[in-house]
Amino acid sequence: MQTHNLGYPRIGSRRELKKAEELYWAGKIPADQLISTGKGIRLRNWQLQKAAGIDLIPCNDFSYYDQVLDTSLMVGAIPRRYHALMEQQQLKDIDLLFAMARGYQKDGHDITAMEMTKWFDTNYHYIVPEFTANQQFSLYSNKVLHEYLEAREAGINAKPVLLGPVSYLLLGKEKGSGFHRLDLIRNLLPVYIQVLRQLDDAKAYYVQFDEPCLSLDLTPAEQQVVAKTYQEIKSRFPDLHIILASYFECYGGNLATVLSLPVQTIHLDLVRCPSQLDDILATPFAKTKTRLSLGVVDGRNIWKNDFQQSLFLINKASAAIGADRVWIAPSCSLLHSPCDLDLEQELPAGIKSWLSFAKQKIEEVVTLKRLAAGETSAATDRAWHDNITTVNSRRTSTLIHKLPVKQRVAAITETDARRRHDFAVRRLRQKEALKLPLFPTTTIGSFPQTPEVRSIRARWKKGELTNKEYESLLEKETEAAIRWQESTGIDVLVHGEFERNDMVEYFGEQLEGFVFTSNGWVQSYGSRCVKPPIIYGDVSRPRAMTVRWSAYAQSLTRKWVKGMLTGPVTILQWSFVRNDQPRSETCTQIALAIRDEVVDLERAGIRIIQIDEPAIREGLPLRKDNWKDYLDWAVRAFRISAGGVDDATQIHTHMCYSEFNDIIQSIADMDADVITIECSRSQMDLLDAFAGFRYPNEIGPGVYDIHSPRVPSRTEMVALMEKARAVIPAEQLWVNPDCGLKTRAWPETRAALTEMVEAARELRAEELVG
Repeated sequence: MQTHNLGYPRIGSRRELKKAEELYWAGKIPADQLISTGKGIRLRNWQLQKAAGIDLIPCNDFSYYDQVLDTSLMVGAIPRRYHALMEQQQLKDIDLLFAMARGYQKDGHDITAMEMTKWFDTNYHYIVPEFTANQQFSLYSNKVLHEYLEAREAGINAKPVLLGPVSYLLLGKEKGSGFHRLDLIRNLLPVYIQVLRQLDDAKAYYVQFDEPCLSLDLTPAEQQVVAKTYQEIKSRFPDLHIILASYFECYGGNLATVLSLPVQTIHLDLVRCPSQLDDILATPFAKTKTRLSLGVVDGRNIWKNDFQQSLFLINKASAAIGADRVWIAPSCSLLHSPCDLDLEQELPAGIKSWLSFAKQKIEEVVTLKRLAAGETSAATDRAWHDNITTVNSRRTSTLIHKLPVKQRVAAITETDARRRHDFAVRRLRQKEALKLPLFPTTTIGSFPQTPEVRSIRARWKKGELTNKEYESLLEKETEAAIRWQESTGIDVLVHGEFERNDMVEYFGEQLEGFVFTSNGWVQSYGSRCVKPPIIYGDVSRPRAMTVRWSAYAQSLTRKWVKGMLTGPVTILQWSFVRNDQPRSETCTQIALAIRDEVVDLERAGIRIIQIDEPAIREGLPLRKDNWKDYLDWAVRAFRISAGGVDDATQIHTHMCYSEFNDIIQSIADMDADVITIECSRSQMDLLDAFAGFRYPNEIGPGVYDIHSPRVPSRTEMVALMEKARAVIPAEQLWVNPDCGLKTRAWPETRAALTEMVEAARELRAEELVG
């Protein structure tokens, strides 16, 4: 029986990578210092896992931005628009990586970033590969080999981790027509063979291939590509020990294909799908020599492992196929977990005892191996008894269950989940009340969180500022933002959210049933890290959360100011959620809390209220058979949150990078008066779903990418809106950025929004002439 890990957090336990990257982008440290920071994080991660007793330790799980983007560089899938940068010999590979991820606007170049989207049903974002017909691939980056050699030199029993070739292609996007991206496997596979040859020459014996697309509903043709790919790899490297890893779901209809593959170890996510173990053991699998990697420790949540439950699965597998064919692992890469619970000094002791972060999950994996092997030692016995005590204490804790919350949920009626009239009626009343122009301009909510703003909040939290001093400083920031928006000509203003740390954390801090960490950071994309709240119990709102700042901002101007809220599904998705009741129940509790806030905002004179739901798509189960149940309760939760206001109050929502075609009916069922979506990186392609559906409500397609420092021109924005106007009637369109501007700097924000307002004016003039 062996232990292994699928991947470890790459940001550093104190976000060392984020800080170094942002200093590098600002020109404050050289590339060598950034590279050194990355190397230090890798070494500490490896040593930690080795010291804990992990048998096989992953390498190449580290990235300076994104593992899918790393794979694009590995195979030379670099879009043509970046070739001019490659020809500049002085441009480092890491700068090319960042240019592809963030765009490049200097030295006479103006190059857009690659598209970004969610990694399956997580809040991690990956950079989408771009493919053209008959695209040729060639080995460009030797990162995989270099990091394997680096690990081996450090005394680490390392297994390189590769994103599998089939998933890499399926995660990409065709640029052009007349081909399917899987057609490119014949051109791509030789590069993978070349990488494996390098690893084989370097004496690498184990290689982990991540093929998470095996958790999706693959067609027979796609399954055939998987089979042929791994048959070809095995024919070239008969002695290579291939670990095939998929996660986040069962193999489902792909199981027969997976069991037929010439691989030595198959990984199972037994947290998301424990039933698949029985499915496999019911086949002739026991007669083979293939090993099973049992992912019994949850890589995506923060609750302590239930040793009794995990040992039941481990012992079942061991009895059926032999303990020597059983490996123990986390369910997926620990990329999605915070680094180290030991850094948390302020969590309530009782709740902290229920938790486990990446470092502790590694220790749980090793302890489970020792318990499964029957090892008797004082440390193992103590770990066993402590685990039983902790798991039982959580089950019986009075902190978790609140009867009034459960009674209110039970009393919800269908009327609570509907606006008073249909959109056609509401639209007329809103038009009369709001008196907005054609192509109204707005932003998505947040303005730059400058070092000065973060310093104000930090000083207040440390007690260095009184509440009055703190609020006075934030009022100045808010008023400055309002005045600037007025002078620029934006139609619907926002207060800027200077009082907020994070769009989920801010609300969770004011809701019952949440706790917060000090260092529980996880990577969202690039240097962007988030600190998800922990939902440990029943959720309720003891008092108003946002009314004070929205009402203050509205008092400063005659223009409308949007109230800004995070929706119930997004708060759920971007939190670590209790696992002792259905997620739908927790989401409904949150929806009632947001509903109360919406009603209070309306009473305070806020007539436009945005309930952000950027995570609604990422919550979809990976298998379509399970979509309806999720969409039913997710849409109902949003409608509950928005259902308490008058027809003349306009409800907005916002959604991040997503494919909308297959859930467009559910988006319409949410019945938001206005939806804003991220569209610029896809060049408005995402609008096709709304156009084909004849989406009846209003829509604001993002006209510039806020994840890049690049400032687009007015002409570029007009061109994007012309594409939108070609498929959506002009009277339904808004003009706005892709997303909130929290991570941007003021100079680029002012420049881009000024261009955006001018673009809207040009569009209005064209419409009048037309």
